[in-house]
Amino acid sequence: MNTKIPNLLALLGSSLSIAAPAISAPLADQSALYRQLTLAPATPPAEGAGAVESGSADDLGNIAQKLNNPVSSLISVPLQNNFDFGGGPRDEGFQYRLNVQPVIPFALGDNWNLITRTIVPFITQEKRTGIASSETGLGDSTLSLFLAPKKPGHGGIMWGIGPEFYFPTATDDVLGAEKFGIGPTALALRQAHGWTYGALVNHIWSVAGEGSRQDISSTFMQPFLSYQTKAHTTFGVNMESTYDWENEQWTVPLNFFVSQLMKMGKLPVSLQLGGRYYADKPSGGPDWGLRFTMTFAFPK
Repeated sequence: MNTKIPNLLALLGSSLSIAAPAISAPLADQSALYRQLTLAPATPPAEGAGAVESGSADDLGNIAQKLNNPVSSLISVPLQNNFDFGGGPRDEGFQYRLNVQPVIPFALGDNWNLITRTIVPFITQEKRTGIASSETGLGDSTLSLFLAPKKPGHGGIMWGIGPEFYFPTATDDVLGAEKFGIGPTALALRQAHGWTYGALVNHIWSVAGEGSRQDISSTFMQPFLSYQTKAHTTFGVNMESTYDWENEQWTVPLNFFVSQLMKMGKLPVSLQLGGRYYADKPSGGPDWGLRFTMTFAFPK
């Protein structure tokens, strides 16, 4: 593994150049979709949500809370660096995946937001598909659209629902499914006294693509729990479970992480470090992993 470290550092360094905020594009009221789209203004958190009470709506305490809420009205660009170890024919595999994940909210009238969440992966891996295999390139991308109310509902519950799209953007057929897919996605969460807890779910069916490749029927479930301190530090855990209905196989990574929100000049930036353990996986899947995420926030 030591021979890979310089290459990994080079990849991490190059990933910062992708973080330009210009990146853009993871129903209850059909008429709302025909209104003019405008960037959603930042809104103060609900009463009792546990954020900092003094200062402007965009102080670090409120920004940290919004970063823990997938449907908040905050523009952000996470750069999620994933390192997975093990897997492959001899369990000697390695994969680095950089997920560029811009989140952009749009206001739909006075009561609703449309939240766009895009994931574009860059992948490099070794010994995952063969004893001496090596692949590098883009993977398949996803786009989630959440229609979400601007204010929390009964009991402080925040939610969003909409479609999710799967695009065959992989530059190597080994790194993608060569299928176009679509399905529903939804999430619900509550924030109170520093805590954030909820779940995100989606399902993707393939509807077009290369006929010789296996169809996609995949369910994703992500329960999450985090606690934010007054120093803008967040401790959290989530489970990014996927069930492949075509192969009747679970992939269940457990992620534990800590993040710190700070300012680089005038720009709020969250730095997150975590570890991952695979409680269940397909044959040849990784054993464990690390994650480092740098998130750039752009409050109004």
